Amino acid sequence: MKKILLIEDDLFVRENTAELLELANYTVITASNGKIGVAEAKKHLPNIIICDIMMPELNGYGVLQILSKEEDTKHIPFIFISAKISHEDIRKGMNLGADDYITKPFDESELFSAIESRLAKVAILKDTKTKEFSTNETTIVDQLKTLDHLKNYFIETFEEYSFNPGEIIYNEGGNSNFVYLVHSGVVKTYKSDTQGKELITALHKDDDFFGITSFSHNIPYQETATAIENTKILRLAKNELKNILLNNHEVTLQLIDHLSDSVTEIKENLIEMAYSSVRKKTANTILQFTEKISVRQGESIHISRSDLASIAGIATETFIRTISDFKREGIIDLEGRNIKILNMDKLKKVN
Repeated sequence: MKKILLIEDDLFVRENTAELLELANYTVITASNGKIGVAEAKKHLPNIIICDIMMPELNGYGVLQILSKEEDTKHIPFIFISAKISHEDIRKGMNLGADDYITKPFDESELFSAIESRLAKVAILKDTKTKEFSTNETTIVDQLKTLDHLKNYFIETFEEYSFNPGEIIYNEGGNSNFVYLVHSGVVKTYKSDTQGKELITALHKDDDFFGITSFSHNIPYQETATAIENTKILRLAKNELKNILLNNHEVTLQLIDHLSDSVTEIKENLIEMAYSSVRKKTANTILQFTEKISVRQGESIHISRSDLASIAGIATETFIRTISDFKREGIIDLEGRNIKILNMDKLKKVN
């Protein structure tokens, strides 16, 4: 019989849910708070964990964070149940590595469907790995030879997540469990100083990887990632990417080249921020953004003045004064928050 760990502080919900699961021939282990739940998970190593979010002692997010770092428990499917249904709550659970999210009140069929689908996925993955080991067959992963192959693998294999402008994909300091690929849209990554001022470290467009941290150490994300426009993201568990790179050296070398190019671009931007004039910084920032989202002369770009100023490394007020000068000179036009480039050649020659 499959073992299910149910972590729920509400006695009525806990007992009724446990009864439903036992009638469906599951062995049920219960815990009345997150702290007890962590101990029970390590002790019994259940086949799946169902966990409330708002609990005393340790909330559901804390439970998942702890168990995802333990070798014996990090692969156990994890389902949140909660009355909290905001996008922020769902995103937080997703970023921590949750497999599913059920909102209270839920019906019996919804609960069983979530459990059965997650257990089926684990069984399929287990069978696949067994067959690969016994027959030594070449898998799709083994056939990945280039970065383009890796990107196509993301697109064909993994679920797509949508983010609205301003929505956070992950936070600085969060567990770096996933590597991301922009399928469409634009993402900014940034760090915040002690006054809360943002310094944008990079802009990522279609087919760009981001969120890559150390593969050998448990280093948290070093920056925050946020969607600038309507954006679709694909994600891959960092450990899975590590295995792909270990078995596909050509992909590894191309990824190193890709990351080296990114570092070079960041260094060039830092030099420009340090030594270029305000006008040159402003012009180059607008050009950089139009290149990222493939905007041509006469088309508008939509991005906040503060974001552009952060990329340029100048005060927002200074940036606004400079683009006002560009407008008077006929280089750009301003339509609310939109910036339209009227003379691309002249913008490129700004000193």
